[in-house]
Amino acid sequence: MSEPTSTHKPVYMRPIPRFIFASRWLQLPLYVGLIAAQGVYVFHFWVELVHLLEAVFGNQNALQALVDSIGYKSDVTVTALNETIIMLVVLALIDVVMISNLLIMVIVGGYETFVSRLDLEGHPDQPEWLSHVNASVLKVKLATAIIGISSIHLLKTFINAANYSDKVLIAQTAIHITFLLSAIAIAYTDRLMSHKPASAH
Repeated sequence: MSEPTSTHKPVYMRPIPRFIFASRWLQLPLYVGLIAAQGVYVFHFWVELVHLLEAVFGNQNALQALVDSIGYKSDVTVTALNETIIMLVVLALIDVVMISNLLIMVIVGGYETFVSRLDLEGHPDQPEWLSHVNASVLKVKLATAIIGISSIHLLKTFINAANYSDKVLIAQTAIHITFLLSAIAIAYTDRLMSHKPASAH
């Protein structure tokens, strides 16, 4: 019996197409920079969490740091945690986590789509969405993540509404609605494009 021969043959590319195709590696420093930015978010998350835990045990400096970071204002001097401050801090922590998730989608999905394969097939930690990711799917997922982040920001604003003007409240609501409509338009456009080849046959 003869040994099976491999059907994969090396692809020859002319110098200019090879150079143009290799230019995709210029995006690598961008993704490395996003990883560094995610490190900054991790550091910020732990700083806020430590301040929250210290404030629970009565540390006034940590409490003041939390009040300043969330922009909370009150007619009376804040000397202890209250429900509003805790809720605003927790929402800020959730906001950091959601932005970190967004960064992961951009870094992993973008690298897989535009730079090089990660070869994660069969890996137990392979993200479910990465197996069918492409530029269109990535745009829809990013738009959905941005809506979630915008929702957290809007909720934080409404909880602390006394410290914002009506103009700011209306503007943030309008921006959130714009994000929502944009995501719906992107998803609808992606659906039309995905069904178009099937209907052409």
